[in-house]
Amino acid sequence: MVKNSYLCADINKCKQNLYMRKLSYLLLFLALLPLGTFAQKKSSFEIKDGDFYLNGKATPIYSGEMHYSRIPHQYWRHRFQMMKAMGLNAVATYVFWNWHEQEQGKWDFEGDKDLAEYIKIAGEEGLMVILRPGPYVCAEWEFGGYPWWLQNIEGMEIRRDNEQFLKYTKLYIERLFKEVGHLQCTKGGPIIMIQCENEFGSYVAQRTDISLEQHRAYNAKIKQQLIDAGFDVPMFTSDGSWLFEGGSTPNALPTANGESNIENLKRVVNKYHNNQGPYMVAEFYSGWLSHWAEPFPQTDASSLARQTEEYLKNDVSFNFYMVHGGTNFAFTSGANYDKKRDIQPDLTSYDYNAPISEAGWATAKYDSIRNVMKKYVKDIPAVPSAMPVIEIPSIKLDKVADVLGYSSLIQPVLGDNPKTFEELNQGYGYVLYSRHFKHPISGTLAINGLRDYAVIYIDGEKVGELNRNTQTYEMQINIPFNATLQILVENMGRINYGSEIVHNTKGIISPITIAGEEIKGEWEMYQLPMNEMPDFSKLGSRNVLKNPSSQANRLKDCPVFYEGTFTLDETGDTFIDMSDWGKGIVFINGHNIGRYWQVGPQQTLYIPGVWLKKGENKIVIFEQLNENPMMEIKTVKTPILMELK
Repeated sequence: MVKNSYLCADINKCKQNLYMRKLSYLLLFLALLPLGTFAQKKSSFEIKDGDFYLNGKATPIYSGEMHYSRIPHQYWRHRFQMMKAMGLNAVATYVFWNWHEQEQGKWDFEGDKDLAEYIKIAGEEGLMVILRPGPYVCAEWEFGGYPWWLQNIEGMEIRRDNEQFLKYTKLYIERLFKEVGHLQCTKGGPIIMIQCENEFGSYVAQRTDISLEQHRAYNAKIKQQLIDAGFDVPMFTSDGSWLFEGGSTPNALPTANGESNIENLKRVVNKYHNNQGPYMVAEFYSGWLSHWAEPFPQTDASSLARQTEEYLKNDVSFNFYMVHGGTNFAFTSGANYDKKRDIQPDLTSYDYNAPISEAGWATAKYDSIRNVMKKYVKDIPAVPSAMPVIEIPSIKLDKVADVLGYSSLIQPVLGDNPKTFEELNQGYGYVLYSRHFKHPISGTLAINGLRDYAVIYIDGEKVGELNRNTQTYEMQINIPFNATLQILVENMGRINYGSEIVHNTKGIISPITIAGEEIKGEWEMYQLPMNEMPDFSKLGSRNVLKNPSSQANRLKDCPVFYEGTFTLDETGDTFIDMSDWGKGIVFINGHNIGRYWQVGPQQTLYIPGVWLKKGENKIVIFEQLNENPMMEIKTVKTPILMELK
């Protein structure tokens, strides 16, 4: 037909041309898709013949520990690139159960909690991934990674062969597998190994009230839960070399933490692993953890580099703990237990004196290790540039609010005795305990069950502080006729290591006495979880000072909220200087950047540049002590982490 003469006369040739066009479009579409849209080719990772084998080739592991939860997700790729430029081929990370299930049954794997994305990016940057899912992780992290609400479950005893506990670990492990199981190397992802439990040998040594058989039964069940969930890559355990008897488990490679004696490492691994390697130090300490009111630990760069070379020369695989520590933002920092100090709360900074600093900078340790690694690793890439850093010389604080007054807007929980945080169904933050006295009373106020820090007021006037960290549980008090006692209690982080981890309720956990008399009846408890940045529009007009610059001293020694705004033309990392402040927490644009405390050694808080924005930014400070009311604050370009007061 004439009107269709422009069409292909040969119908078969027409179909062929159409097919080729469709094929070319499909190929173009596939070429434009991002890498990783389709699963990569499956790989094999094996532990055999005394070596690690990746795709049939003997492959040593040069790893660094870095935790996704301590770094804004926008910086993950940069930090991985820093690791590659140091000569490493793997990254290890704990998985923090309580980071993902802060409320029972409510899971969160989005944004900074997107563990799968973290693992994918590691793979894209050419790093193998070692997953350490616990469920116990220690890590100087709140409650060692356990959700606080486990303590409210009847019949629960954590970290042992307990039916209720294992019921919840199973749910956690299965949910974790749903997120990351497809990222094992057997499925085409970068995960090559899974750790069973964590440093269980030290717990066995401390909990002598439980038989070795019971400990081993629990450890074996955690390993089986991982297998039943679908994890099918090689498994390992991690302990001090003298703790393998309690911490190792059959068919999992034992690795030794902090072991510098290579002959001893080989001897003890041979004993528990068929008289052969591979030999690995799963925690090669590049620095050490740090507590409030204690000196900041430092280790030598040259000695760390020498030990690294000893491992390299003797075919010992290793994992730097930490290679990059990051930050304990919000209320994620844990605490140690010590009989002399009772509790040793961890700093907000988790810099760890690591090769890569808290803000992601290369340090002298980094350079020393990189120079050693260059002798053994080919084609180490260049060191990435650090993130931009800015300084804000002055931030005006133009609003001040009375926290004690604000508490009157909160519906209190009533009780005959003070309730714990857990009984109040609150995980973190603060609780104000209040009781009105119709008759005067004086004598020794004793709060032996204080967990952890309290400021004491009578009718809004500060009369003292109690502090578990210094074992200060008593003070003299004089409560007049028709007065109100107010006790503002802070949870400074649940214990994350040792046998005391099973005693981790917070708030006031035992009776309060005055002059030896138990104070019962008519307690009011006002909850201040601080899980969101305080909104001044909801604090009540009578609690916000009308002329704060001239009236701020009116709230001296009272807990207050400060608010300010500041405008930026450019953004970048910075450190807010809290050295003139007392004790509290800081919010920037809705992000809780952590706790400060005048005792040090940490005097600045890290603000990631990705949490700032061009234009207007908002800061809110909760100052518990307010001994020196301030209406201005600044940031600096370098952190202050070693200044005790």
